[in-house]
Amino acid sequence: MYNTDIFKIETNHVVPARGKILISEPFLCDYMFGRSVILLIDHTKDGVIGLVMNKPLSIMLNEIIDDFKDYGEDIPIYKGGPLSMDTLFYLHTLPGIPGSLQIGEGFYVNGDFNAVKAYIRTHESIKGVIRFFLGYSGWGYEQLHQEIKENTWFISKTNREFLMDEEASPLLWEKTLSTLGGKYKMWARFPQVPSLN
Repeated sequence: MYNTDIFKIETNHVVPARGKILISEPFLCDYMFGRSVILLIDHTKDGVIGLVMNKPLSIMLNEIIDDFKDYGEDIPIYKGGPLSMDTLFYLHTLPGIPGSLQIGEGFYVNGDFNAVKAYIRTHESIKGVIRFFLGYSGWGYEQLHQEIKENTWFISKTNREFLMDEEASPLLWEKTLSTLGGKYKMWARFPQVPSLN
């Protein structure tokens, strides 16, 4: 007799909080959130805000901000979510940036953009240090908790180095889901649309 429970999608019952990540369930067929990993940057009764970590845009920061046009390497921008797509967000590991919000140990969001620009202008590479996003993802507090009850999201701890590694972005969903072990690791290998397998 086979154990069919391994095919039953069920949340891992971890409570969401600032600094944790949401991992979408394997069969979520949604353009924005399918196979996504979302870093929660705020989680209160007033609402939840997150940034999608693994959806690159086709433009570079160098193309839209004059200060970076002559910068030596391309600076990717990711689609943080469907809300406020004209607003730039940035994650970084720079502890001295005034006005930044600490997400976890040694991990921050936003802050004084002039200080960020000064850092970029004086360093040959920002890989692993700063990542940029246009827009954000948002939920009402009850809305997100309802989606978790409906098994749309799994929740995990933040691995700062992994999230800041842009080279890992294409496989971020599979790798973060696999870290939960057990049947989650198996689900990471499932096709998003089983009928296409």
